[in-house]
Amino acid sequence: MHATAECRITQIMEIKNYTRHYKGLLTLGIPIVIGQLGIILVSFADTLMVGHYTTDDLAAASFVNNVFNLAIIFSTGFSYGLTPLVGRFFGQKDNEGIGRLLKNSLLANALVSVILMAVMGCIYLNVDRMGQPEELLPLIKPYYVILLASLPFILLFNAFKQFADGIGDTGTSMWILLAGNAVNIFGNWLLIYGNWGMPELGVAGAGISTLFSRILTLVIFFAIFMTSKKYALYRKGFSEGRINRRDFSELNRMGWPVGLQMGMETGSFSIATIMVGWLGTIPLAAHQVMLTVGQLGFMLYYGMAAAIAVRVSHFSGQNDIREVRRSAAAGFQMILMMSAVVSTGIFLCRNMLGGWFTGNAEVSAMVAQLTIPFIIYQFGDGLQCAYSNALRGISDVKPVVLYAFIAYFVISLPAGYLFGFVLGWGLPGIWMSFPFGLTSAGLMFMFRFRRRTAIWLH
Repeated sequence: MHATAECRITQIMEIKNYTRHYKGLLTLGIPIVIGQLGIILVSFADTLMVGHYTTDDLAAASFVNNVFNLAIIFSTGFSYGLTPLVGRFFGQKDNEGIGRLLKNSLLANALVSVILMAVMGCIYLNVDRMGQPEELLPLIKPYYVILLASLPFILLFNAFKQFADGIGDTGTSMWILLAGNAVNIFGNWLLIYGNWGMPELGVAGAGISTLFSRILTLVIFFAIFMTSKKYALYRKGFSEGRINRRDFSELNRMGWPVGLQMGMETGSFSIATIMVGWLGTIPLAAHQVMLTVGQLGFMLYYGMAAAIAVRVSHFSGQNDIREVRRSAAAGFQMILMMSAVVSTGIFLCRNMLGGWFTGNAEVSAMVAQLTIPFIIYQFGDGLQCAYSNALRGISDVKPVVLYAFIAYFVISLPAGYLFGFVLGWGLPGIWMSFPFGLTSAGLMFMFRFRRRTAIWLH
């Protein structure tokens, strides 16, 4: 009886521990998730507005956006290297060190933006050789150049955002992103269709609106950082701290593996988009619609996963490994609940999704077919989001590059070619490869995290 009572008390205490983590993760994660939903809203709006302009514009936007997602997700991943470093300093109450890290991060992100622009510029010079439909090239090229010009503003904004997230201030980024998204949607309405006397530019108009909103969000965040009282503790370290090799090297040591891991995941989707382009304009348009819908799940999961990284880094800075493990487990449980809600909603709306974005019946029918592989890969997507960020929180990021390469380039892409072309399943076949890559990545990340933290416990 005594042993049974002790067991029950232990179970109650464990439930209370998890409840505490749920509350902490929600406090950090909800503003991030709302900001991510704002990004999704703009992506939905872009696709809706461009899709109802012409199907060719939608297909061109699909190709360019998916190629650029590689650079954007890599740059976001690189900036994520700042969060656990800031979180560790925050746990140690080193405010000047946090300000100095931000200064070094801005330089690191600026240099990475130069590299990315050079790489994306080379891709632009070879767009004609990528097998895309000839009629789309006059739409693809100007849109591509406009998005290329926006890359530095994304990276610099990300540095400020990850600094704020690392100190637990996720609300500021949320409001700035929502404001920028509202400007972007209004700009789309003006420039895609030529409202209020503005030129009617189609997909190029959507690009100009995106560029303007990205510049605006960076300017707003910089102004808030330099004037807000809540950031006063960190401005001293920012203004007086020096660019130094130690901080710069640490940021690169953390940033490049995370950027490469996320870049490989997105790269597999981008290469899959090129393969979809071989199937024609209609499959490419359907692919874009479903990717836009699919971002809903990814952004929700990654918003909560970013909260996992922040909370894990705070406990890691305090050397409390038991709470590190509990934070990661609680975060994954919450992401699983999110994935169940997302999958249910997508399944119920499967026959309506395509019609929200385009009046083309063929595109709508193809979109409905893609909902099954989409639902299948939600578990793997949530798993890899949770545990890649848990590894980021404990600054164990080097192995994720190898794991991502195996999952996305050794497993997912060959499976996509096999299912889509060798077996002749077409677009649904390419999508059936995604569950294999995402789930295998998630399992490798999870086992690595558990092994690593088990060693620290013992």
